[in-house]
Amino acid sequence: MSTITTINPYTQEELKTYKLIDDTVLQQKLELAEAQFKNWKSFEIKDRRKRLSKVAKLLIERKESYAKLMTEEMGKPISQGISEIEKCAWVCDFYAKNAEDFLADQLIETDAEESFISYDPLGVILAIMPWNYPFWQVMRFAAPTLMAGNTALLKHASSTTECALEIQKLFEDAGFPEGCFQTLLVSHEQIESVISNDIVKAVSLTGSEGAGRKVAEIAGKNLKKAVLELGGNNACIVLKDVDLDKYIATMAWARMQNAGQSCIAAKRFIVVEDIYDEFLSKFKAKVESYVVGNPMDDKTEIASMASVHLAEEVEAQVKKSLDLGAKVVLGNNREGALYHPTILENVTTEMPVFKEEVFGPVAAIIKVENEDEAYDMASNSRFGLGSMVFTKKVDKAKKRIGDIADGAFFINELVKSDPRLPFGGTKASGYGRELSKEGIMEFVNVKTVYSSK
Repeated sequence: MSTITTINPYTQEELKTYKLIDDTVLQQKLELAEAQFKNWKSFEIKDRRKRLSKVAKLLIERKESYAKLMTEEMGKPISQGISEIEKCAWVCDFYAKNAEDFLADQLIETDAEESFISYDPLGVILAIMPWNYPFWQVMRFAAPTLMAGNTALLKHASSTTECALEIQKLFEDAGFPEGCFQTLLVSHEQIESVISNDIVKAVSLTGSEGAGRKVAEIAGKNLKKAVLELGGNNACIVLKDVDLDKYIATMAWARMQNAGQSCIAAKRFIVVEDIYDEFLSKFKAKVESYVVGNPMDDKTEIASMASVHLAEEVEAQVKKSLDLGAKVVLGNNREGALYHPTILENVTTEMPVFKEEVFGPVAAIIKVENEDEAYDMASNSRFGLGSMVFTKKVDKAKKRIGDIADGAFFINELVKSDPRLPFGGTKASGYGRELSKEGIMEFVNVKTVYSSK
């Protein structure tokens, strides 16, 4: 494959065709990133901050055009695209404000006259990013990575190629030197050689478990650090004392936002039988109320998935689950890339909608007898990205944080990423952390400095 053609998933219109770069041009880009690193790492933190703050400003100025681009390339409702860009500006402002404190030398009292920990940038860092949040996933990597003094390379999903090119232009327009951030239009085969190249010091991937395993294998073979944010099969525990009227909208949106195409979406709803019927009735009513349609319409809440192929994959997972005894409560209709919001009950642990990640607007409802069974069922997963519990007994829920080995535990709220808090998973959901201080520390050399007369 020497070209990429992007397609509007809602209209099926071909948008644009791009030519992949050859190995010679690729090597030149790698060498540029390496050369610029030697310059960029010497910039004062205040000079990096100035440029990142400019990125945040430009994001807000351009949010409508960037949102429209996301809508065209991957079908995101335009109102949600605007919110995504605003969140990108937030993460840039967060690291512009806090990076200096995060990276400050840490003095340690020892027998030395002076000893401290220094945080030095690693060099050229590669990011391999997905299509579902095409700006946010990149910006939450790029902001801390660049502020730490590294340079960055981006291999974006081919379906969001124009987004990738616009992100490079964004950094350049904000005054980042040429080579600080580059988008690579390359094939999967070429990206394997990039990971192996001595110029690249580490890699960050957000994507599927399969892609994560492949990247980890190559990085491990070359003794390079990797941060992997992979799939999720998040459980939403609904206990009998929950205030459904207060939280049903949050629980429904935890599944259906972005047409269910989110690793941190609530995918398995584990409901105590005392409240099961009331929950299902109110949950169905809320999901039925969503406006489904054209993603360019400001009122649309759920639109098409990112491709016909992806919608077909979800449809196949649902069909296999129905064959095993699941029951349709709502939906299970597909029109091209549009898969209508779907609710399934009578779900058991051997079904694809329970044990696999379903990357679309499908809610699997599981009835359990009591709270203990709910926590056990939530833990019954190969994934470990996040979990959520809805209950009035918050203090009691806090005592069970350790019962689920996930990277996040949310009480009376949907799982979401926040620049101020670390984000990442366990088990098949990957390893390493993004965001907060922990995120900027992933791609620095934590160096011991010891000085005596």
